[in-house]
Amino acid sequence: MEASVKKRFRLKPGHWFCILALAPIIALYTYLRFIPIAKTMYISLFEWDLISVKKPFVGLENFITLFQSEPFIIAIQNTSIIAFGILIFSVPTALIIASMLHKGIRFKAWYEALYFLPVITPMVPVAVTWKWILDSQHGLFNYFLSFFGVAPKAWLFDPVLAIVSVIMLTVWKTVGYNMIIFLVGMTGISKEFYEAAAIDGATGAKAFRYITLPMLKPITVFVSIITLIHGYNVFSQIYILASDIQGSPGYVVRVLVYDMIENGFRYYKMGYASAEAVVLFLIVLALTMVQLWLAKDNTTSGKGLNR
Repeated sequence: MEASVKKRFRLKPGHWFCILALAPIIALYTYLRFIPIAKTMYISLFEWDLISVKKPFVGLENFITLFQSEPFIIAIQNTSIIAFGILIFSVPTALIIASMLHKGIRFKAWYEALYFLPVITPMVPVAVTWKWILDSQHGLFNYFLSFFGVAPKAWLFDPVLAIVSVIMLTVWKTVGYNMIIFLVGMTGISKEFYEAAAIDGATGAKAFRYITLPMLKPITVFVSIITLIHGYNVFSQIYILASDIQGSPGYVVRVLVYDMIENGFRYYKMGYASAEAVVLFLIVLALTMVQLWLAKDNTTSGKGLNR
């Protein structure tokens, strides 16, 4: 039996070629990703700053202080509201647009390019443009709302409206990416399902509900988790949009990444900031594990149906 196992796992020349070809990439990825993560976890256990020579070990004290800090709690709340707000509006909108384009309308390629254009546009110029649009005095958005009798709003200075503004900007920028993913998933659904459903009278909305949505469940899980992860990493929009009148960035809407940068590079509390980074890492890790678990559950269900 040992001989059969060894024979089964014996590497062939082609395997060695793949290993050697991937080794530099894996080494570079380890250096740029895994080592910084391990270093951040290590620093989070110390009272580490950028000035003092001595960096005493404090264990989990940074994490205890973290969850007793009001700015951190506010940052977590704001980040979660923004992340789930982006999820609630971006994913259904992308699904609806993808469904409309999948039906084969005229100039489909032009519409796809139009919706995908914000995705490839850098965030900084996009945020600056939206800051002009949402300006409380001369912005186009307030001018547009005035036609419906809506009074001008301070979109970038009111904490609640600033969060809404960040969600609007991010949804506009990310909906094209989600749309493309949904379009790819819809293209992979066999037309035989729709033809069989049409015989039973399930067309239009019924076909979308009973065929398209169930078949797109793995894609929907992937898009939802990726959107949430990007939402928890939001920073550039906040830095440019949600600043106070004096220009102090991040004052109106405090998010986790901004709080981390402020504590690390403004107050030099690198140990405390590293603890925040570890919390963000654990949130992203948890979301990734949920995605893998749901994907595995969907695969198991699909095998059961095939049987």
